[in-house]
Amino acid sequence: MTSREVPADRDVWRIAAPMILSNVSVPLLGMVDTGVTGHLDSPVYLGAVAIGSMIFSFLYTGVNFLRMGTTGIAAQRYGAGDDDGLRLALGQALVVALCIAAALLALQLPIGEAAVRLAGGSLDVQKEAFGYFYTRIWSAPATLANMVLIGWFIGLSNARVPLLIFLTVNLTNIVLDIVFVVLLGMAVRGVALASVIAEFAGVAVGGAFAVHELSQRGGNLALSQLAKLRGYGAFIAVNTNLFIRTMALMFAIAFVTARGARMGELILAANAIMMNFQNLTAFALDGIAHAAEALVGKAVGAGNRRALEAAVRLCLKWSLLFAAAFCGLYAIAGPLLIAILTDLDAVRAAALTYLPWMVLSPLVSVWSFVYDGVYIGATRSREMRNVMLIATFGVFIPSWWLLQGLGNHGLWLAFTLFLAARGIGMHALYRKAVLQTVDTRA
Repeated sequence: MTSREVPADRDVWRIAAPMILSNVSVPLLGMVDTGVTGHLDSPVYLGAVAIGSMIFSFLYTGVNFLRMGTTGIAAQRYGAGDDDGLRLALGQALVVALCIAAALLALQLPIGEAAVRLAGGSLDVQKEAFGYFYTRIWSAPATLANMVLIGWFIGLSNARVPLLIFLTVNLTNIVLDIVFVVLLGMAVRGVALASVIAEFAGVAVGGAFAVHELSQRGGNLALSQLAKLRGYGAFIAVNTNLFIRTMALMFAIAFVTARGARMGELILAANAIMMNFQNLTAFALDGIAHAAEALVGKAVGAGNRRALEAAVRLCLKWSLLFAAAFCGLYAIAGPLLIAILTDLDAVRAAALTYLPWMVLSPLVSVWSFVYDGVYIGATRSREMRNVMLIATFGVFIPSWWLLQGLGNHGLWLAFTLFLAARGIGMHALYRKAVLQTVDTRA
């Protein structure tokens, strides 16, 4: 598709299909990590890996703005045919990623101490978790660079390279888990070391493809440009807003977990299962959202309003179809999925009580997923930030406060209203924030 053409279904799926496959590979790795440590001679190892993985999930989710911001900027440069801009977007994002990684490495002792202590667990679990953290933290430069490379290639409407990066990282990790833990008996440190090596293998693959991509394009980038702090203004503005937006989202999800914990272990376990349903929906819908990022960004860069509106319609269509399919899946097979996730009768019964919220959730949350992609492609991160803050602190928290009398049902109703508020807010601003962006460039 050229910058002046209108996208079709095949353009959506050329990006969405590989990204859905990429997303599916992530929980597979988590299952392998759990499996290799879960068969060791003590539950301490499994608990340590669970704590360590949670810490890095929090850290790396917090800096995922590197991926999102790079995608939007690169997609617009691609749509505008600006090869110099594409080189600059990649270079600046890598510089920022490496600076953040350097800060994490420099501060690893206080970060690790605080994070493991806050996570809790027995002294034995904490000891192993420290070993996991101080080993895996050395993956930071590669992990953050991979975020940038994945975002940059999505911006170029190329989802095949991100898929190869994901597969390289996850398959390497799985093989090394078996080698280090099962064959060499390295236990928790073996799991962490496998992650470090796997991330650097992913960088090697992504970097090789990036060099090849740039060799096929014109333009040039003087390294001195990367040293000019003033040139990072737009990049930092976009990504600061995305960071604040992500923190608000993480707060809302953590709040559901924390309030569930206060209602007892049974509710906590049931809510964890419900969040697995929510995450499964997100894995599929995120793939289409990535297509929206690339296609909308390209249309904005080209000043092509027809292409932008067509991209939004197509991504909404396929997202709604997927959301309806997930509603049907959870309504019909939800009890079976719950039974697969736990064999505890009391937890199964509790989860079945709250399953209707997950049957409803896909059709409520689909709008926020799609519009996230649209706004990232248009680099309208300020509006994304504002909508998320209003949805979190203007809708979710007040709703939970008013609905406390309904117990866990009230908590899930408040979370559902939060999801709805995000979608409604971004839809309300779409014409002014997104369409106006492409109109000013046309």
